[in-house]
Amino acid sequence: MKVIVNGKEKSLKKGATLKTAIAGETYYKDTLIAVHLSEEKLVQETSDFEIETSRGTLVMHLNDTPEARMWKALCAEHMIGVTSRWVTHNIIAFGSFPTELATDRGEYGYRTYDVFLSLGGFDNRTTYMMVAKDSHKGSYGAGKAVIGRITVGRHLIDLFKEGDEILSVRPMMSEISTENVIVTKDLSMKMEEGYKVETAVTIALDNKSPASAEHIMVLSNNGYMRATDVTGSFVACSEDLDVEIPKEDNGVRDRGCVAVRCEGVGQGRLYILKDRRQQSVSHNIAGQVVNGLAIVEYASKDDIFTIQTQPPRTLAVGMTQKAGEEFLKAAGVEAVRTGDTSDDAIIVEQTPEQTVTALAEGKVETFGVKKDRVFKIKLTDKDPRSVHYFRKVTGLSHKPIGSMTVQFTFEGLPMVTFYGDEMRGKDIVPQDPFKKVKRGDIGITNQARPYHGLIGIRLQDSKEHGPTGEEPYGTNLIGKFDDDLDRLMDGLNDDDIVYIREVDL
Repeated sequence: MKVIVNGKEKSLKKGATLKTAIAGETYYKDTLIAVHLSEEKLVQETSDFEIETSRGTLVMHLNDTPEARMWKALCAEHMIGVTSRWVTHNIIAFGSFPTELATDRGEYGYRTYDVFLSLGGFDNRTTYMMVAKDSHKGSYGAGKAVIGRITVGRHLIDLFKEGDEILSVRPMMSEISTENVIVTKDLSMKMEEGYKVETAVTIALDNKSPASAEHIMVLSNNGYMRATDVTGSFVACSEDLDVEIPKEDNGVRDRGCVAVRCEGVGQGRLYILKDRRQQSVSHNIAGQVVNGLAIVEYASKDDIFTIQTQPPRTLAVGMTQKAGEEFLKAAGVEAVRTGDTSDDAIIVEQTPEQTVTALAEGKVETFGVKKDRVFKIKLTDKDPRSVHYFRKVTGLSHKPIGSMTVQFTFEGLPMVTFYGDEMRGKDIVPQDPFKKVKRGDIGITNQARPYHGLIGIRLQDSKEHGPTGEEPYGTNLIGKFDDDLDRLMDGLNDDDIVYIREVDL
C-alpha cells in the first residue's frame, strides 16, 4: 500500500504500523504525529451575490435581515433583465418588481455602497433595489430596508446610466476542505492506503529576521518544542522570555506564520498562528510552517512536537576544527580557523553565530582551544531561576560551550570569581542558606548582597563563605565544577576566559 510521509510517497506492507511508516524520518520520541485519514470537499452557498450588469460585475454581501431574506427568496429570480430606471447623485434604482413590503414613509440614513429596497409611489407592486452612491438620508417608502452592501466592483458605481441592465444574479459558492485528522503518539497505529503522515513541524526561516530565526532554533535545540500556551488562534512557546530580540521583518501574519515578540511583556515568546492576524509592530515574522501545521492545530497545552527548520542551524561550536570545517562546508559556508587551528582543537566561538547571517556572508571564523581547556560542569535542578541566570550569562542557554571571564584570582585564595550581569542579578532570589560548601561548588551572589550576579567557584571547603566569598544568606549554589580544578587554576589570571560545557565532547 502507498502512504505519504512528510510529502514523500512510501510503499508499505499491508498491516504496517506508524512506526514502520516513519522510519528514517525526522522525529523526536514521544512527540505528536499527525495522520490525515481522508479529505472531503464541501461546496456551500455564501452570503455573497454576484450581480452581472452591462457595466460590469458587482458583488453584494447580503445581510441577515427579514428584507434581505425576502429579496433572496422572492426577488433574486425577478432581477434578471431589470434596468436602472433612474440615477441621481445619491442613488441608482434598479427595477421595478412586486413585493409584499409594508409602506413606511420615515426618513432613514444610508451609507455609501449600501443596497436597500424602496417603493415607487409608496406602492409595493413597484419595488426597486437601490444602491447608495454616497452617505445620505432619505424617505424611500419601505423603511430603512437595507439588504446588503457592495463589496466588489465599487469603481463601477459612478459609471451607471439610466437603462443599464442586470444580466444575472447568482449566489457565490465556497469550497471547504474538511480533513479527518488524528494526532497521536501511538506508533502501533495501523496504516491504511492513502494515509498522509506528518512527523514534524517544518519551518522555513525568514532571511530578513536573523535574530528571530535563531530564536526558533534555540527553542527547538533539543529537536522539539513545547506548547506552553494554546488558544484558538495560536500555539506559543514561552520557555525563553529572558532574551533581547531586535525589531526585524514585520507584516500581516498569515496562517502558519511563526512570529516572535520583540518588545513588551513576553518579549521572546514564539507564536505559531492558526489563522490570519493583522500586522503588529511588537511581533517579528521569523518563518512560515511548510509542513506539519495539523500538529500545531491539534496540539494541547504542554504537548511537545518535533521541529525542523529550513535551513537547519549552522553552528559549529562544540565540534573539532576539522569536523566544524566539514560541517560548515556542507552548508555552503567557509570556515576560517583562528586560535588553536589544529584539527582536534575544539571550536568554542563562531563569528557570526546566527545561521541566517552566516549563510548570507558565506564565511565564519571558528576560534579553537585545546580540548582540555573546555571544562565540564554539572548544574542543579533545585534552583531553576539561578541556573537560568547562569546559562544566560555564560551563553550555555543557546550553545553547547559557554564562557566566563575571570574577575579576580590570586594564589592561595579559597575561591575564583567571574563577572556576571548586575542587571539580571537583581532578580536572583535568595535560596535556603547553605550549611557547608565544598571544593568545586559553583555559586552566585544573590540579590541580598551588593555584588548580586557575581559568579564563583569554591577552591576550599567552608562553613562560613560561599563560592563568591559571601555569607550563606547571600549565596545561591547552582552546581559543581566536574573537572580538574588544578588544571583550571594553573596559570589562571584576571580577565582570562574560561570555557565550560554541560555536555560530553
